Amino acid sequence: MSDLLVHFYDAHCVIVEKPADLLSVPGRAPGMNLADQVQAAFPNAQVVHRLDEATSGLMLFARGATMAGAFGRLFEERKVNKRYEAIVQGQVDAANGVLDWPLIRDWPNRPRQKVCFETGKTSQTHYTRIALLPERYATRLALVPLTGRTHQLRVHLLQFGHPILGDRLYGDDAVRKAAPRLLLHACELDFNHPVSGASITVTSPVPF
Repeated sequence: MSDLLVHFYDAHCVIVEKPADLLSVPGRAPGMNLADQVQAAFPNAQVVHRLDEATSGLMLFARGATMAGAFGRLFEERKVNKRYEAIVQGQVDAANGVLDWPLIRDWPNRPRQKVCFETGKTSQTHYTRIALLPERYATRLALVPLTGRTHQLRVHLLQFGHPILGDRLYGDDAVRKAAPRLLLHACELDFNHPVSGASITVTSPVPF
C-alpha cells in the first residue's frame, strides 16, 4: 500500500489518486484495482463514484455505510464539483463553451457510449481553453461535467471534433498513437463536507 497516494482523509472520507489504466473497482477478471488498495489501508472505505480505467486523478471514498449514503447523495445532487484537464486533438477556436449531446450505451459495441437524440440521456460538459499547443496540433482544456454519464467527456469531445489524445476506445489510429495513455486527469474535487459543513477543495497536479 506504499504506492497509494492519499490527498485527504478524515473520519468520514478519503480522497486518493487513481493512476491511469487502473480499474476503479474489481472487474470481471482478477487483478489490481483502486478500491481494493484503498480498503486495505482504510477497511471501512466504500465506493461512491468511479473514474474510467484509462483516466487518472482524484477519487473519493466514503468511510462507512452512513457516510456512503451521505456522499452518494452529494454526487447524485451534483453538489460535488469535479474539474478535469485534457489534451485534445486539433485547435479549439472558442475560449469556452458547453457541449450538450444526449448519451446512451452503444449496446452492440459496449462498453462504448454514443450520442443519441431519440433515447439518450441529457449530458452537458463545460469546457475552457487553457492553451493552444500548435506544435502538437492539440489544445489543453479544462472540463467540468455538468452531468455524470459514463464516458461523457470522451464522447462529448469526440462529437465536438476534438477527441482526447491517447483514447484507445474512441480515437482513430492517429489519436491512439498521439500519447502513451489517455490524456484526461481528474484534477480537482470541491464540496461542502456533509458532517462539518466545511468547504473542502482537493487538487491533484496534472501529470501531462
